[in-house]
Amino acid sequence: MKTETLHLGQTEGGREPIGAVLRVLNARATPAAYKLSIGACSIGSSSACDLVIDDPTVSRNHVELDLTAEGVSVRDLGSRNGTFYLGQRVEKMTVGLGGQLTLGRVTLAIEADTESLRQGLSYGGEGYSGILGETLPMQQLFAMLARLEGSLVPVLVEGESGVGKELIARALHDNSAVAKGPFVTVNCGAIVHELVASELFGYGSESKRGAFEAADGGTLFLDDVSELPMAVQPVLLRALETGEIRAVGSSDAPKRVRVRILAAANRDLLSEIKAGRFREDLFYRLAVVRLLVPTLRDRLPDIPLLARKFAADAALGGVPDSLVAQLQLRSWPGNVRELRNAIQYYAALGSLPPDRARWGGDALDLALSEFADIAQTYADQKDALFERFTRVYLQRLMLAAKNNQSEAARISGLDRTYLRKLLAKFGFIE
Repeated sequence: MKTETLHLGQTEGGREPIGAVLRVLNARATPAAYKLSIGACSIGSSSACDLVIDDPTVSRNHVELDLTAEGVSVRDLGSRNGTFYLGQRVEKMTVGLGGQLTLGRVTLAIEADTESLRQGLSYGGEGYSGILGETLPMQQLFAMLARLEGSLVPVLVEGESGVGKELIARALHDNSAVAKGPFVTVNCGAIVHELVASELFGYGSESKRGAFEAADGGTLFLDDVSELPMAVQPVLLRALETGEIRAVGSSDAPKRVRVRILAAANRDLLSEIKAGRFREDLFYRLAVVRLLVPTLRDRLPDIPLLARKFAADAALGGVPDSLVAQLQLRSWPGNVRELRNAIQYYAALGSLPPDRARWGGDALDLALSEFADIAQTYADQKDALFERFTRVYLQRLMLAAKNNQSEAARISGLDRTYLRKLLAKFGFIE
């Protein structure tokens, strides 16, 4: 393996990287777990080392580790049996938290010190990077975000739909050492499964640049990562471990990229692992640090603050106290996104939309209830609704198919001639 140290950037604003915990998995060690912070740590069989490993294949002074924004800097000290990462001998490199080294025949796990990350944190203020919240759950989340400013470790952002996971990911990027680099989002649930690999890694025959290459030097945000196809998961895992990618269908040498990975999921990935739909090793690579974004019903006292912010965004002069009181009585299954939409509805119509929870229907039922107009005939309403659905469907279909009509016909199950007529009718082609 090429002997180099890879750095995306240095910490800014005096923030230190989060610590690491070093654990020897298959030999006796003193101490059993070593907490690594700023400053070099020596590892070997000598009693003078910071982490002493009792194994004949480990040299007296085997390797030196130091904390960096990206993980842990590794420097072999001329050991006789070598230091290995992913089966290749290394002299000097940076290993991300969650990785493992092999020293002789001993395995050394490098874990994020998440226990220390969550202890003794405090935050003051009503928001962080434009995300508002004064309640305890949000203050704890803001404190975690502030503590992560000195690190570039992978973070898994978890929470229900509508809580603002994408805003959290953006805040993590904007306050990191790679803030000046690109921020690239891939919605894994919005791409046809057969096209996910080329979206991430590019397509060789078309010289198509993938998201990893586009995010080089910055952040790649994998939204809705639970929808990632099983066939793509081992390829993604390899890219995370090695920092190398190869375009789909390409025989060229792999390209080395330097990308900070963030991911979001609104489904429990541990349950997905048990169901055989998500790889456990990939989960632990993505979830070096896990952030749970609270639901709006768990932070109802934040509603006045949020409502006034959304009202200002909608150019409303203010929000009546009576309206705020009504908002606080709702349970908000759609979370902050639903609250924002409710304020926009109020700005346009002067009243709040029906309460989804009291309505008892799902989001589609609610939308249809607002669309239906008994002042018009059933036939007219049905035709208008069908036309609107067809237009939206075709738009999303052609986006997923990248404007390839043959691919669009295959995805939709429509005859290509009929599909072409629909596309012409709704103005997508001439």
